[in-house]
Amino acid sequence: MSRRIKRMNPKPRSRDERDDSRPFKSRGAKTAGTRPGAKTGAKPPRFAGERAERRAPKAAAPETPAPAKPVEALLPTKVQTVKVTADENNMRVDRFLEARFPGLSFSHIQRVVRKGELRVDGKRVDSKDRLEEGQSVRIPPLKLDAPKAVSELSEAAQKTLKALKEMTIYEDDDVLVLNKPAGLAVQGGSGMTRHIDQMLEVMRDAKGQKPRLVHRIDRETSGCLLIAKTRFAASYLTGEFRSRSARKTYWALVPGLPKPKQGRISTFLAKEESEDDTIMRIAQHGDEGASHAVTYYAVVETAGNKLTWVSLKPVTGRTHQLRAHMEHIGHPIVGDPKYFNIENWQLPGGLQNRLHLLARRIVIPHPRGGVIDATAPLPPHMQQSWNLLGLDASRFDPIENAPEE
Repeated sequence: MSRRIKRMNPKPRSRDERDDSRPFKSRGAKTAGTRPGAKTGAKPPRFAGERAERRAPKAAAPETPAPAKPVEALLPTKVQTVKVTADENNMRVDRFLEARFPGLSFSHIQRVVRKGELRVDGKRVDSKDRLEEGQSVRIPPLKLDAPKAVSELSEAAQKTLKALKEMTIYEDDDVLVLNKPAGLAVQGGSGMTRHIDQMLEVMRDAKGQKPRLVHRIDRETSGCLLIAKTRFAASYLTGEFRSRSARKTYWALVPGLPKPKQGRISTFLAKEESEDDTIMRIAQHGDEGASHAVTYYAVVETAGNKLTWVSLKPVTGRTHQLRAHMEHIGHPIVGDPKYFNIENWQLPGGLQNRLHLLARRIVIPHPRGGVIDATAPLPPHMQQSWNLLGLDASRFDPIENAPEE
């Protein structure tokens, strides 16, 4: 699927760190509405950095990019210490290693951190801990996992491969876009045996390379999940996410009617942990672990002012950002077990008490030129709600006119 996104060039905003919700002005759109499908189109959308996309088509790139050192040669063969850069500030330890060394497997990263071989300012850390600019990271010698012998897939592996194929929205030699179902985790956790990263093991190629995650979405969120199939693509796409070149659109169902109908939410978020739960709380500038987060939202359609379909565009990519931001403005996402806390609110009959949040669309430059533009359909429980409430999923999505920063 392909369509154009109206590029906005807003004036620089002051007091960007203020906790607020400000309206943005739509500039109209020529498209008729959101269409199902997810194939990469011929016309790239207009967003920051698109000029290179509008040049004459490049000749087909060779299977391997320009001559470069093999990934093995880029891995440290002895202990080294590196400084966390400004771009890496607030990055998780495991994602820091993934970004620096795209060839490493998830299991190897976890093993290095768990054994304490990686240290931050001389101290042991957890893979989920956040780094701060200027910190010193001790990195041990690293190596790629040995390729597994090519063999026929077991019956269980064949079922897993079939499940991945059924989720696939778009695929080529370098990238894969999955429509992740709600309830399936992207990565493993305590007591979790089935997740996307583990399922990708069945897609190892003849050289033993396994497709790699380049971003994540919450377990209960369904929709577009981008996967890199090669080390080259992993390195490129990780860089695009870090530079915020990826454009993501989410759909959600919330109680009430947000006012204004189109707005900008700008806050700081910090992790708050308890014995049995972890949530993101609204924080103040300067609070320990606080990160700035910006989200644009737009009302698409309402159902009697009791429930509203909103479209969301995260500028930053903080944990639970959209869920925490919508709760912050008084309209938590329906079915959210962590952030929906409106007292005495009754779910309308027929609607399932599940998180109504969809990673609807992702648009990002392709590693070999052009643009990846994929769209995910409503998951079954949200489609049921849309049908019961009489919401039209083909309506024009006004979030396309929101600024990109």
